[in-house]
Amino acid sequence: MSRVLAFCFLLLAAVLGFIHNDGRPSWAPFAASEGAHEESVEVASDAVPELKPSAIKGKLASQSAVQDPRMDWLPDTGAASVHAASLIGLKDGGIRAFWFAGSREGAPDVVINTAVLNSKSNTWGASSVVMDRVAAEKGLSRYIAKLGNPVPARLADGRLQLFFVTVSIGGWAGSSISTIFSEDEGATWSRPQRLIASPFFNLSTLVKSPAVTFADGRLGLPAYHEWIGRFGEFLRLDAVQVLDKRRMSAGRSAIQPVMFVNDAQNAAALFRQTRGSGQVKQIPVSATQDAGQTWQSLGDLEILNPNSAVAGVLLQNGARLLALNNIEAGRYRLVLMMSKPKSGEWHIVQTIENDEALPELERKEFSYPYLLSAHGGDVHLVYTWDRKKIRHVYFSSAWLDRAYKQLPSSTENQSNGESRETQ
Repeated sequence: MSRVLAFCFLLLAAVLGFIHNDGRPSWAPFAASEGAHEESVEVASDAVPELKPSAIKGKLASQSAVQDPRMDWLPDTGAASVHAASLIGLKDGGIRAFWFAGSREGAPDVVINTAVLNSKSNTWGASSVVMDRVAAEKGLSRYIAKLGNPVPARLADGRLQLFFVTVSIGGWAGSSISTIFSEDEGATWSRPQRLIASPFFNLSTLVKSPAVTFADGRLGLPAYHEWIGRFGEFLRLDAVQVLDKRRMSAGRSAIQPVMFVNDAQNAAALFRQTRGSGQVKQIPVSATQDAGQTWQSLGDLEILNPNSAVAGVLLQNGARLLALNNIEAGRYRLVLMMSKPKSGEWHIVQTIENDEALPELERKEFSYPYLLSAHGGDVHLVYTWDRKKIRHVYFSSAWLDRAYKQLPSSTENQSNGESRETQ
């Protein structure tokens, strides 16, 4: 009976949502992306680009002027468990990171932390607490059981906006999205407010991936549901008001969408696959040709994805980057992959972590990557390291340019027909 009632509520919400959305005017186009390029990739509406994952053979040719990626750690807060880091560029050139920390994921003592990477010294400053459960309860005037998944964005007026997940009852499937604002680059924050994404209970809306910007200055936020069905949704926002929302993925097993904006109307979304055990888990893809108003499922990219989050970013030269666990099961290997413009071929350009040689019980977890290109050519990566630390990796524009130039062409792949191994 409970399932029938839940289905009836969802059906009614869908009908009302359709009537509501059908009366909306057309959305504004996407704003020009920092990664915009005259040869930006366009995903065809009728098929998934053929994917040929491989790795560049051998190490990238050494050049004295190009340094290896720089690795360090976000500040240690003393918490037993940390997870879900994210990044945003600051006006002074620094990078601000966010992550949650506590005795365990979902515990009452979990807080959202932040720290800043100094652009001159390349060192992380001390961490501070942005939000805890008590402050969230006070600001939202409701009981809060747990916090998670902070995601920052930059508004058109220059302010920072931070989205995060709050749960009042149940597990993550009972989540809603809350948000705060900062007028001083994250030094202080406003009182939290909830996004009302659904007229019925406002439950099961979560966030994990970066927002995109529309030409009118509003934000588009990739979100997802985990209650009854697991699917992606695209929210069009004006500060805390949800102006509209559209479903992004088909089926019941694609969450945590990561978007690549190609031009004013076209974008692609890649998802974390949550299919049941025994089924092949790859990367579902959807595409829009009207700035997010409608989405069409394009099937899967043939890259293994063991029910784990993926991160993506588009560079100024049109290259795309993905950070993910490209294995059948587990999260013990994390790689960085690159694709050329107008190419469906992905190549591993860096194996960041790999515990494959260790016994299964000794392997660590490397998960929840998040990518940021602060200047369009360089890239910052953060990810969870064994649930104990957050690791930060910096890829310079020179390193990425070298990797890009050494990608094999499509004709080379067709003539060689071989998979390359990385070192």
